[in-house]
Amino acid sequence: MGIGHPVDPYDTAEFKALAASAGTLGVGLVLASRPRPDPKYFVGSGKAEEIRLCAEEHAADVVLVDQTLSPSQERNLEKLTNRRVLDRNGLILDIFAQRARSFEGKLQVELAQLSHLASRLVRGWTHLERQKGGIGLRGPGETQLETDRRLIAKRIRTLKTRLEKLARQRDTSRHVRREVPVPTVALVGYTNAGKSTLFNALTGSATFVADQLFATLDPTVRQVKLTGVGDVVLADTVGFVRALPHELVAAFRSTLQEAREADLLLHVVDASDPLRDERIVQVREVLKSIGAGDLRELLVFNKLDLVGAAGEAAAPRIVLGEDGMASQAWVSAVTGAGLDDLRLAMARAVRPHQVRRTLHLELPAAAVRSDLYRRNAVRAERQCDDGSWEMDVELDSTEIAKLLGGRGVNLVDNSDTSREQRVA
Repeated sequence: MGIGHPVDPYDTAEFKALAASAGTLGVGLVLASRPRPDPKYFVGSGKAEEIRLCAEEHAADVVLVDQTLSPSQERNLEKLTNRRVLDRNGLILDIFAQRARSFEGKLQVELAQLSHLASRLVRGWTHLERQKGGIGLRGPGETQLETDRRLIAKRIRTLKTRLEKLARQRDTSRHVRREVPVPTVALVGYTNAGKSTLFNALTGSATFVADQLFATLDPTVRQVKLTGVGDVVLADTVGFVRALPHELVAAFRSTLQEAREADLLLHVVDASDPLRDERIVQVREVLKSIGAGDLRELLVFNKLDLVGAAGEAAAPRIVLGEDGMASQAWVSAVTGAGLDDLRLAMARAVRPHQVRRTLHLELPAAAVRSDLYRRNAVRAERQCDDGSWEMDVELDSTEIAKLLGGRGVNLVDNSDTSREQRVA
């Protein structure tokens, strides 16, 4: 349905994909365009009757609506069609409920569903709602509707408490990672842009991949090694979609924390999608809503093997921004084209202030030396006469400053004439 504009065929195709991802079999399609929603059915009465006839003709079990319906509009359509009516938000929530695998994911989906349901409680117990004063006229004290609301509110509080506990555990894990400064890169993007395929290609992992919306729901975290940087944490997050229900954004806020606290966002885009520019804007709106709108972003145009003329894939490339850093990477996660250049671009992006310095490490700083090797930051090493070391390292300028504050670590002036005398 289009409001204030004709129905967009791409939006219709996406809604069909959502319905297929939920496991439904489409049997009929009714298109409608209105300047503004009708308060009773969302569509006009004539179009609502057309929906009813279409559902009866094809013996449909459920009516799916590609808009957000109010509780009354949903009930009115159900009463007219004598079938269950599910709006866009309800459909996406149903898909998430099917895909959740982890304990946290299931809790998040249940919280989102109950938040959605709380505004849609049907007054089916009106015979219990008359609470009059006087002998023999008093009601039961609490209506069934109020009982349902109270039970739902209690369950929501329980879920929030559990999720807050899990969020604290995630924060503890992030705190441990921050103690050892390992950069974090989060993959974000529109659903079905190929994030999980790219994640597998970069990490050698085996995350579930399928040509369907929201194939990956639970976040996955792996370590990868980047030249000049060492270990980097790569996080694959849930995909976004047009008009993502606010209940889901709120419920998955702790999961999306991986994106909010990342050093770099790999914004994966389906290069073959004719609406890729709109998808980029929609993803950035969601990132802004969770507090990740100002993070450094590297646009990764994936599925390059599907782009090109005469059946030939387009050439992979890196596009530099005004600051000289990579702003775009055109790759194919399936064929591996452009992935080596992407890794180099990621290494520069997560350490934009990386510098090369020569450090002199005395014997008490042996643990620092081991840590530098573990982080793959050493480019050259020379043994000194007294057993100490001179090391050429590449690190972020802030990390160099931290090391210089430690015992037995000094910066070597490369122009120092005594340098040759110290080195064996």
